[in-house]
Amino acid sequence: MESLVKGGAGNSRSFGGAFAGKRVLVTGHTGFKGAWLCEWLLALGAHVTGFALPPVTTPALFDELGLAGRIKDRRGDVRDLAAVRAAVDAARPDYVFHLAAQPLVRLSYAQPVETYATNIMGTVHLLEAVRLAGIRCAVVVVTTDKCYENTERAHAYREEEPMGGHDPYSSSKGATELVVSAYRRSYFSAADSPVRLASARAGNVIGGGDWALDRIVPDCIRSLQRGEAIPVRNRHATRPWQHVLEPLSGYLWLGAALANPQVSGLRFQVSDYASAFNFGPSPDATRPVVALVEEVLKHWPGQWEDRTDPKAVHEATLLSLAIDKAARVLGWKPVWDFTATIAQTVGWYRLVSADAAVAATHTRRQIAAYETAARALNLTWTQ
Repeated sequence: MESLVKGGAGNSRSFGGAFAGKRVLVTGHTGFKGAWLCEWLLALGAHVTGFALPPVTTPALFDELGLAGRIKDRRGDVRDLAAVRAAVDAARPDYVFHLAAQPLVRLSYAQPVETYATNIMGTVHLLEAVRLAGIRCAVVVVTTDKCYENTERAHAYREEEPMGGHDPYSSSKGATELVVSAYRRSYFSAADSPVRLASARAGNVIGGGDWALDRIVPDCIRSLQRGEAIPVRNRHATRPWQHVLEPLSGYLWLGAALANPQVSGLRFQVSDYASAFNFGPSPDATRPVVALVEEVLKHWPGQWEDRTDPKAVHEATLLSLAIDKAARVLGWKPVWDFTATIAQTVGWYRLVSADAAVAATHTRRQIAAYETAARALNLTWTQ
């Protein structure tokens, strides 16, 4: 495990140095992905403002990283337009990464109104706040691979395919994509528009510091910490598993290219970047839940048990993403394969479970290790 944790902070020259000294607003910064993104942005030299509700889990990665004292930490609800406008006006951001959301499929069945209000109207409020602020900025709205109309067939979804969603969460994210498209075409399509807008769709994101309920990796870790068998409720469900740093590298590179299309060196225009992008893993990482659980147990020995519930709410069985566009337009591709992703993830939890004080240091080391691995692949964002 020692070889996985060597290294220091991230490199401020990554992503063409786009974020050094820049003002960046991250909504949802108290969540799992938002906390990782803030940590990386700080390493890149950005001045970060966060806007979100308090963390919903205990522990929470946001607290483990001590981010409240290292960024401008604003608390508020994206369902409150006035609060969102105040946050945007105060931050005057060069970049906005909109991650605030109700992110859980099963919770969306219990709280559909909150899910739709947060995910759809929260995005409307953010885009309206940016529009009314009259500032020049690049905006990346984060949705999900579940935004597509899933036909449950062996097919990797491409960006131009229809939006949909069986459950409230998935359909709210499909609708969010429609909102982004409408705002872009209605307000931000002119060549001289000060706002440049894109959306990003990731696969099933895992990594250290996710403590949410009803997610398989946190469920694994909690059970292993207690010495109990891991409950697996949908062992055959197949997902595109990826480490959290994979989509975050895509979001950051997309934001940098929106602000300055020349940064990628790939001869594309603003209109090519102001669109939707999938950021998924390589095909070998699209595996059933049981394969993920068994890989986890290679690094933290234990047992699992089948808790399949025939009366459970519907969740998609088969889902994967095509990432050709990100490769062609951004020069982006995943860095860590499935086994490395699980090793990095479980390694984080085991170290932090033994000593919570190392969470921030180890998170920064993983960011540095990821950048080093990406640089060895000569990825465009590392040059």
